Amino acid sequence: MMFSKNKRMQAGDAAFSRPVIGATVLVSGIALLMLSMAFAISVGAADIDFFTVWRSIFDYDSTREADQIIVSLRLPRELAAAAVGAALAVSGSIMQGMTRNPLADSGLLGLNAGASLALACVFAFYPSATYLSVMIVSFIGAGIGAAMVFGLGSLKRGGLTPLRITLAGAAVTALLSAIAEGIALYYKLSQELTFWTAGGVSGTNWVQLRWLLPVVGVGIVIAIMFSKGLTVLSFGEEIAKGLGQRTLLTKTVLMCVVLILAGAAVSIAGAIAFVGLMVPHMVRFLVGTDYRWIIPCSAIFGGVLMVLADTAARLVNAPYETPVGAIVSMVGVPFFLYLARRGGRK
Repeated sequence: MMFSKNKRMQAGDAAFSRPVIGATVLVSGIALLMLSMAFAISVGAADIDFFTVWRSIFDYDSTREADQIIVSLRLPRELAAAAVGAALAVSGSIMQGMTRNPLADSGLLGLNAGASLALACVFAFYPSATYLSVMIVSFIGAGIGAAMVFGLGSLKRGGLTPLRITLAGAAVTALLSAIAEGIALYYKLSQELTFWTAGGVSGTNWVQLRWLLPVVGVGIVIAIMFSKGLTVLSFGEEIAKGLGQRTLLTKTVLMCVVLILAGAAVSIAGAIAFVGLMVPHMVRFLVGTDYRWIIPCSAIFGGVLMVLADTAARLVNAPYETPVGAIVSMVGVPFFLYLARRGGRK
């Protein structure tokens, strides 16, 4: 009884940690996201001042060249970058909370590789597929990748542990990526899959955004609705059950959200790793362990990270573009090694 009472008190304290700081971080993140998008839209092969960007968005005139560049090319691209970053960051935060694994990320646990394999199959057997079909297939591929990781990690006695999940994710990712590359070579699809392998949001149009933004928005809203249960679940399933939490329902819904968000992100930007790994840790350092703040803040700062990464990808070797996945990995790999080393010491 004393053990249960202490755990209840700890869970309750965590559920209400740092609300003022959380609100401040959230508002600051929204402002930073808006500034980042304005900067990203204004720079490029043709530099455009902020006033022109503002006028083009709110007073569009198709006869002005700057308006066409902004509204037709740059605005949908940066909206896609923000949505992809938000989707990856929220899916990473959910997975870290559910598995209690600090290394959890959709790119490291097979979801991105499964979605990429599904995309390779679509390009090989159904090249005229619509974007909606591509997104649905990405969901299915992400689900297959996740099922393989969790199934493989559960084979040995003792159940899922952070180390087993990470190792299973690495093995499944390597396997699915190899199969995707084999399909690409056999059906001569290497050029088509290069974009998805490297990662990027160039070429995104408003038709794709019409499906992407609602899907990502609904997924994030559902994640926020279940964030209180995720906070309790992050302390352990035994504690969550002791507090009357419906753990099976929470896990099922949140896992579906992860599949939807990861699949939607891969269908637009390809397999980009480390966003879902880094952002939740940074946000957790600022707002504490309450997922009612972690999830919305992760969505905002994930969008900021992807917008800045996409801007760097366009500017670092202009007029050529560097893959966004490479830009993110330059920061993500050292961060991953730091987390792995810290976990090893513990």
